[in-house]
Amino acid sequence: MITYKDAGVDVEKADKFVEEIKTLVKGTFNKNVITPIGGFASAFLLELVNYREPVITSSTDGVGTKLKIAQALNRHDSIGIDLVAMCVNDLITTTSKPLFFLDYFATGRLEPSVAVDVIKGIVKGCELSGCALVGGETAEMPGMYQGGEYDLAGFAVGIVERERMLDGSKTEAGNVLIGLASSGIHSNGYSLVRKLIELKGYRYSDYFHEFGKTLGEELLTPTKIYVKSILELSKRVDIKSIAHITGGGVPGNLIRVINNNLRAVIEEGSWEILPVFKWIQREGQIEKKEMYKIFNMGIGLIISVDRRDEKEAINILEDLGEKPYIVGYLEEGERSVSIV
Repeated sequence: MITYKDAGVDVEKADKFVEEIKTLVKGTFNKNVITPIGGFASAFLLELVNYREPVITSSTDGVGTKLKIAQALNRHDSIGIDLVAMCVNDLITTTSKPLFFLDYFATGRLEPSVAVDVIKGIVKGCELSGCALVGGETAEMPGMYQGGEYDLAGFAVGIVERERMLDGSKTEAGNVLIGLASSGIHSNGYSLVRKLIELKGYRYSDYFHEFGKTLGEELLTPTKIYVKSILELSKRVDIKSIAHITGGGVPGNLIRVINNNLRAVIEEGSWEILPVFKWIQREGQIEKKEMYKIFNMGIGLIISVDRRDEKEAINILEDLGEKPYIVGYLEEGERSVSIV
């Protein structure tokens, strides 16, 4: 006779893990979360009195092979922030307010201390974006993943008034493009970074003066969450569009939120390119064009506003603790993004 535990799945350990994280998760709840932890489905009460045409928005994402670095360093307390950030930063491009978040944690063998650290990061990300962690799934799948190796996915839901929802259709020639500084690589391009480290023989414990920290610490810098700043800015300035600079870099993402008759001109040198990107380009002898296609290059979001709102937007963003740059403009022409 064999048991499920003999097959590599420890249900009792999983149950204990759920009990351990309940207090953490409940800390993100608000009065709209109307179901307890542990049910088959989560329920969130929608308060629509302040909306005329409420639109529900959603986003799902992961953190790619940044997970490999977290696992190599046995540091799991910030990767959950990345997971939340990748989803809510997508939501905020429509100026949606994130309502709730769910996570999926899959592993070959559940290591409760690791999983708790991951959840702590997810909770922190939810706190930073003002949403509730209403549920998730922990799947122990021996044979699918090796040992304690794990994978993550996240899902976020938001709400926005239809007339205020952004999709790029409000953009016009003459709009100014404002870039918000990133915190680092965020969660894209890590397959290339890991390959570079392998080829060059570097270790994550190597200290680099240009970073002021070890290579591993630099690479695990959490993705910046822009939700609260954008929600506040949207109350005071007529934003035309917002691009989240993820995989595809500035050209691949900005083009998604401008009208067909517009050309985006990005002025190189108008913002601070972070040391980590200079290091990657130098060490890998990577062409500039390739760098801009893969990485955010120091810009996490690009916002389009009317030129008359430029100074006010900059002042508001600075007051909110952001580091904004005027990075370019929109002009009439074939739909494209040019870096000049």
